[in-house]
Amino acid sequence: MMGQHDNVVAVILGGGAGSRLFPLTGERSKPAVPLGGTYRLIDVPVSNCINSEITQIFVLTQYNSASLNRHISRTYRFSNFSSGFVEVLAAEQTKDNPQWFQGTADAVRQMLPHLRDWRVDTLLILSGDHLYRMDYRKFLDRHFSTGADLTVSVVPCRPDEAPEFGLLKADPDGRIVEFKEKPKGADLESMRVDTTSFGLTADESAGRPFLASMGIYVFNYNKLVELLKTDNSWVDFGREIIPAAIEKYTVQAHLFKDYWEDIGTIRAFYEANLDLAAPLPKFNFFDASAPIYTRSRYLPPSKLIGCDIDNSMVSEGCILNGVRIRKSIIGLRSRIDSGANIEESIIMGSDIFESISEIRSNIDSNKPHIGIGENTVIRRCIVDKNVRIGNNVKLLNLNNIEFYDAPDKSVYIREGIIIVPKNATIPDGTEL
Repeated sequence: MMGQHDNVVAVILGGGAGSRLFPLTGERSKPAVPLGGTYRLIDVPVSNCINSEITQIFVLTQYNSASLNRHISRTYRFSNFSSGFVEVLAAEQTKDNPQWFQGTADAVRQMLPHLRDWRVDTLLILSGDHLYRMDYRKFLDRHFSTGADLTVSVVPCRPDEAPEFGLLKADPDGRIVEFKEKPKGADLESMRVDTTSFGLTADESAGRPFLASMGIYVFNYNKLVELLKTDNSWVDFGREIIPAAIEKYTVQAHLFKDYWEDIGTIRAFYEANLDLAAPLPKFNFFDASAPIYTRSRYLPPSKLIGCDIDNSMVSEGCILNGVRIRKSIIGLRSRIDSGANIEESIIMGSDIFESISEIRSNIDSNKPHIGIGENTVIRRCIVDKNVRIGNNVKLLNLNNIEFYDAPDKSVYIREGIIIVPKNATIPDGTEL
């Protein structure tokens, strides 16, 4: 069926403010948030597309798009003899439409004029904040083989997870007959399905009796255009477009049984990142058959001097001197000085190497260098890029604070996790 894939265009939705990921989204869009020490969130769906031979890709964004645009322009360059591209489309005000994106469906509606020059038969709509590996060709094959107008990728989920998702009911042939967005109580119970018809065992079905939408769709392009033009007040796929499609068109479910994580919150982001460093991670970056691509930075190998490191990932270009690290992610160009102790933390690293003269100037002015100073202890933290943490600092949240904003905006706490935002400075001896 590969011929049917030739006129597929992918659209990755990343236009939301990313408020649940603040302060990581304070200076960047959600798809540009670093992941796994080396990557960015956007690299996951883009790599899935490339590995699936889909190379015409738009990324829709609205907030803080500069770093995302820079990352994409430096990373995804196709041959002059290829039609492939990855292009950022930021929300724009026009004479005909003075409004910003009002929702996921409205974002796609507003980008339709940019597709006029492309021969599009099928639109693959993806999210920019999910961690998973999928061969979209199988998704597309399901769509084409069933003759569907719309196919929704779904995951089986537990009763405790179900209220957080849009849920679907499907008949034994996989046709979706009902959709409810984040139902509760009796509405939730009414959405139970026998997932054995999708290939789950009886035990698996008993534990995961709901089908949750992944927010990933394949649309026949013309049918999507019809839906978007039906009512301009329909601005969201989950709330309006999908229910309307079920009533009017043939909508199929595509079951995805592998690892998938929505990392749109600080806790989900934190836990998904730390799991990457586990001996047997749920998501494996070491799968050579379907690699995750990112920018080539040509950094030197990391230098580790007298370190004690376990269950952790260390990225390129790091200088670690006499440090102890447990269950952590150490990002690009991280510099961590002697006696530091890092536990269950994400250190995103730096965009630059400070020169010897800059470090000497920092010392003369009593300013911490970019990195983590001597004898500093960090536990259950996310340290964003280009942060300066001094000597003898303790970031431990000993009082188990759930939510906190420092008056000087140098430190935040979300769900008990300490976050040091990008470019912040933590002076010597600070304790939290």
